[in-house]
Amino acid sequence: MSRPNLHPFVLTNQEKPFLQKNTQKLKFPKLSCKPHRWQIHSTGQAEIAVLEDETKSWEESKQVLSNFNFSTEESDKMLKKAFGWVNSPYWSEEREKLTPNVQTINQILDYLKSLGLSDEDLHKLLKKFPEVLGCRFDEEIKLNVGLLEKDWGISGKTLRSLLLRNPKVLGYNVDCKGDCMAKCTRCWEYNLSDAKLQFMTLYPREKIGTGK
Repeated sequence: MSRPNLHPFVLTNQEKPFLQKNTQKLKFPKLSCKPHRWQIHSTGQAEIAVLEDETKSWEESKQVLSNFNFSTEESDKMLKKAFGWVNSPYWSEEREKLTPNVQTINQILDYLKSLGLSDEDLHKLLKKFPEVLGCRFDEEIKLNVGLLEKDWGISGKTLRSLLLRNPKVLGYNVDCKGDCMAKCTRCWEYNLSDAKLQFMTLYPREKIGTGK
């Protein structure tokens, strides 16, 4: 009579052949880290692609500004002011860091040209107020120009003179309506009232509304 196996994890001579025979029939899954490595690699490629796109946008935007007689250094500084990378009192603390969009910049510049501003005028305007490139086109720039014409009758050469003297009117916040009690750097109610006083000093009242 054979002795019982008192150690369940120690095989007897009779058990070893049986285990070897049946182990060969078993199929164990192969472990691989390749999918994980591929995922990390693809994520890194995506980040590199984003950085390349952002760098391209910066360079293309600076190239656009160079057409208005700005150096690369000047263009870079202006774009950083417009898109929150350099502190600007105009934005206060509300501006988040954004990447310039060359299509939007061209849209803004083309629109300002349509208002009668020459390349030389745009050089002066951008030098005084580069933040205009970071303003919202429909909600601020076009809306403010429309209000100047609708409420004050300012257009044509009169509008050109106003924009060159006080280009910040292009980025005023119409929604404020003075609720900020003049604490907002972009308040339409208070800032535009000051602009109107300055403008009235330069131009007789009878010229406003003629667009001449």
